[in-house]
Amino acid sequence: MNIKNEPIEVLSLFDGIACLYQALKELNVNVKNYYASEIDKNAIKVAKANHPDIKHIGDVRNVDGENYNNISIMAFGSPCQSLSSLKKDRTGLDSDDSGLFYEALRILQECKPKYFIMENVASMPEKDKNIISELLGVEPIRINSALVGPALRDRLYWTNIPGITIPEERNILLKDIIENGFVDRNKSTAILTKNIPQTKNGLKRYLTKSIGQVVFHDQDFAQLSKKEKLLPIEKMTNDEVKTLFRLFSVNELERCQTLPIGYVGDVLKKTPSQHAIGNGFSLDVIIHILRFADFK
Repeated sequence: MNIKNEPIEVLSLFDGIACLYQALKELNVNVKNYYASEIDKNAIKVAKANHPDIKHIGDVRNVDGENYNNISIMAFGSPCQSLSSLKKDRTGLDSDDSGLFYEALRILQECKPKYFIMENVASMPEKDKNIISELLGVEPIRINSALVGPALRDRLYWTNIPGITIPEERNILLKDIIENGFVDRNKSTAILTKNIPQTKNGLKRYLTKSIGQVVFHDQDFAQLSKKEKLLPIEKMTNDEVKTLFRLFSVNELERCQTLPIGYVGDVLKKTPSQHAIGNGFSLDVIIHILRFADFK
């Protein structure tokens, strides 16, 4: 990466917890103004705590891109709920949430930044992926965050930054980042905005649908097959099942997203922290992509 002497201006839509700003700082990019469009109060609280100079500009629907005519990089990742395969009735870009992509497209066309990055779920319908590619004029790069961290997070990145390669495998396993206990898989499932409850049904959901993140207290139990775990669980009470496992700590979730420890957990309580972390970028993937940008 070539970094010019003068500071750059940045526009981040659906900014969340400002992972883009954190990535730029870790790359020692000199940022003059970082404009962030975000409406979630908890996300804004995290962003401000870590980057007090952020200029929040409100709802993306009210942003006039012509007011930002010297942007070196614009990033956006419109809500994925109606595009994700986790949702049974996927309305895609026709929905009110994921359809906010068109607001980002409008702003992109108005402000004409040097570079742009868009991120969204790789499981989106082919129809929606093709629409986005046609409108942005580039094909997406598919990167699973599991290459750079301990969590599976399969994403598409549309960008006009040239020459981007797939990150090399770092071989970071889930067992490497947990504080105590034992896990039954090499990589965590996707960070969800709502984790499973620490109940019998929660553990069954984790085992049958691979949803949520679980740490087992007993190594022998953790090493059992899914079927071997489910058999005794069926005969146990909720209180008995609770003794088998715990949920991830906020610090462990931060490690799954390759965030600095305390980036979110030092600002929010556990439940809103889970939501904020789950909605953020995988930091080290964004750092990898930005290395190919030439801000000179």
